[in-house]
Parts: sequence; structure tokens; C-alpha cells
Amino acid sequence: MQITVDNPASAPQPLSPYYSQVARIEHPDGSALLFVSGQIAEGATLAEQTRGVFETLTALLKAHGAGLADVVNIRTYLTDISKLDEYGAVRRQFLTGAPPTSMTFEASRLFRPEALVEVEVVAAVPAR
Repeated sequence: MQITVDNPASAPQPLSPYYSQVARIEHPDGSALLFVSGQIAEGATLAEQTRGVFETLTALLKAHGAGLADVVNIRTYLTDISKLDEYGAVRRQFLTGAPPTSMTFEASRLFRPEALVEVEVVAAVPAR
């Protein structure tokens, strides 16, 4: 098993130098697990921020040969849980297959004060 962490150049860069965006655990058969750090995005509304988050997640996964269809677990942090339906409507546009395991939390505030949503995922990448 080999573990690497990185910030792929092909994806938006992290907002802080104190974390890596992706940890890849490579198995001997070539399959891998990807742990993607929580992502936030700019936007005036929860829907705009959610769209930006999923676009960033798509770029991070693509840099490791994966896609949103490979996501097996998702954790979402919302600053207002009453807007779960608004978040869910955008999420369903990006996660179109079998839904991954999921946890959603309400947090009083996130990494940046303007952030309304933060999402982290785990993806399973099949052997090539």
C-alpha cells in the first residue's frame, strides 16, 4: 500500500497551505481510495456555492483518474440545515448514479465566514 497526498495543479488550489486536498491510498492491484478534503466555493447563494464545490470536487477526482460516480461517501456541512432541499437539488445534478453513503451536519460557521456549505468525499477508484 502506498499513500500520497497532493494538490493537483489541474484543480483549484487550496485556500490554505496547511492541508492537502487529496490523500490517495494505492492498493497493490492498482485500485485506490481517495480522501478529498472539505471544499468550499464562492457564490452569493447556497446553490451557487454548491455548484462550485461539486465542480472543484470533479476536477480533484479527475486528476486522480476518478469521477463523481466513484464517490462512496460524502459529508456535507451546511450553515443552515433548513436549506437542505436547495443543496440537495444541486447535488442531484452532479451525483446521478446510485447515491453514496452520506452524512449532513449543520455547523454554525465554516472555514471562511461567507461559506454556506463545505463538502468532503471518499472515492473508490477501480484498478486500471
